[in-house]
Order: sequence, then structure tokens, then C-alpha cells
Amino acid sequence: MSSIEFANPQYFYLLLLLIPLIAWYALKDKAAHATIQVSTLKGFNASKRTYKYYLRHLLFIFRVLCIALLIAALARPQSSNRFENVSTEGIDIVMSLDISSSMLARDFDPDRLEAAKDVAIQFITGREEDKIGLVIFSGESFTQCPLTTDHAVLINLFQDIHCGMIEDGTAIGLGLANAVNRLKDSHAKSKVIILLTDGVNNQGEIAPLTAAELAKTYGIRVYTIGIGTQGTAPYPVQTAFGISMRNMPVKIDEELLGKIATMTGGQYFRATDNNKLKAIYKEIDQLEKSKIEIKQYSTKNEEYLPFLLLAALFLLMEVALRNSILRNIP
Repeated sequence: MSSIEFANPQYFYLLLLLIPLIAWYALKDKAAHATIQVSTLKGFNASKRTYKYYLRHLLFIFRVLCIALLIAALARPQSSNRFENVSTEGIDIVMSLDISSSMLARDFDPDRLEAAKDVAIQFITGREEDKIGLVIFSGESFTQCPLTTDHAVLINLFQDIHCGMIEDGTAIGLGLANAVNRLKDSHAKSKVIILLTDGVNNQGEIAPLTAAELAKTYGIRVYTIGIGTQGTAPYPVQTAFGISMRNMPVKIDEELLGKIATMTGGQYFRATDNNKLKAIYKEIDQLEKSKIEIKQYSTKNEEYLPFLLLAALFLLMEVALRNSILRNIP
């Protein structure tokens, strides 16, 4: 009931009519007398009063409640609804995720891409007040989701990511530049890119360090994550006999990722297993926050039905009791 508002609260003035109604009932009850008069009631003083004596006012109470609930229904109770600008603490984050075929390596459970998605979704769930966007890249890059506070939509788009959505390869520069483009017009005091990759830049028209310079210019910190175990990792390979696992060397340009992070005031991390990846996101989660403005909206719902149902219930109870156990004998 705390979220209920009334469209026509002026109808509550009708409740004042209950005052003379209650006064009339009290005076009527006080002046009530039996139809058959006797000279004395002393013979009845020793008799116990039954439950009907105590319930005799219940009929009037039910009638008053019925009238009050009908008046409340006339006042049109509604669920709260309006656009509202809310100032909250948050940070603008764009997650740039490598979806190249090498992300199918099985050194993570179940593989690198699924592990990265699961941990990122947990990270998003824990930052309810942040605006978060998603950029994916391999040989090319595009925006999967712009900055938004609707994390349910963002998580659904995250879950739809899979290898092969775009041309294969590793265009780190394009992935970073696309993320910078999504943040450059942000007014948040803190702007962050979390870039996750498992390879070496080998495609794209924009060099990774050039994209890092752009991020630095716009005051964007870049946290880079190299994902992959040390040495070799099992990788699924299609053969004439089906899919078999082969150990492939893990090549991550840690020097480049470290330079990008250092240039922009961020930090480089190396994730070698699922637990390490979770720990990295927990560390990033400690970022400072800045105020942002978000617009909230809730739909309008008429809530008069419960009031009418209760009024009908009290009316039916009054009629049932008046014509049964509390019936007056003329």
C-alpha cells in the first residue's frame, strides 16, 4: 500500500459522512427498548450473556467498512507512475571482449569465451547503478550494446555472444577504439574500458597504441586482461573423425596490453584460470564512483479492484449474519 497513490483524493471528504452515521447508530442503540415490556428484569440478571450480545455491533461495523472502501475505490487508487530523474552514484564502463576463434580454448571451464561471459555477467549484476556497454571484436569490431542502466537487456546480449559472429582475427586496436567512441561523449567523472583478449593484434586499421592515445585524450582508463594459461592450451580442432583436442601455444602480447593500461592510468592483469579471472573483476569492482543521472519509469495501474472486492465481502458478511445467527425477532 505504500506505493499506492490516489487520482481523486477529494472523494475522501465523503468519509466525513460516517461521523453522523456513527453518532446516529450510538443514539439509536442507547434508546433501543424491547417490543414486549415487563415490570422488572431482575430475573434475567443471573443469566450469562451469549456471544450474540457481543457481536451485535458487528453488522454496523461491516456496513461502515463497506462504505469506507467504496469511497476509497472512488478516489481511484493507482500504482505510482512517472518519469523521474534520479541522481545516483555510478561509473561509465564499456566492456570490450575478444570473440576470436582462439577464445574456444579449453584451458578455462568450459572455455575461455564462456568463462569470460559468466564472470562479466556476475560483475554487471553487482554494479546496479552503473551505466555499462558492450563492444565485441575479432577481425572487426562492433557495438553489441551501448551504455545503459538496463542490465537485464545487457546480460541477454552478453549471453547471445559466440565465436564466428564476425570475421576471425584479433583487432585489438579496433576493439579499443570502438569502446573509446562509446565513452568519449560521457559526462561521468570516471570512464573505464575493460578490454579482454587472448591473443596478439594481427588485424584492423587502427593500431592499439593509437587507440590508447585516444582513450588518454578523453580521460578514459583502460584495464586490460590477458586470458589464457601459461605455455600451451587444449584447443578443439575439426578432423575427419570429428572434433579432437590439440595443445596449441598461448600467445598473448602482454607488453602491448601493459603499455595500453599504463598510458591510460589503468592496470594490466593476467588471468590463467577461472578463479584468477573472478579475482581480477573483483579488483576492478573497487573503482571509485561518480554521480550520474538516470531516468526511471514505471507504468500506471488502476488498483481499485481489491477495495471493491473487500467492500463486497463486508457487505455479504453483513447480509449473511443479519439473516442467520444475528437475526432480530420482531
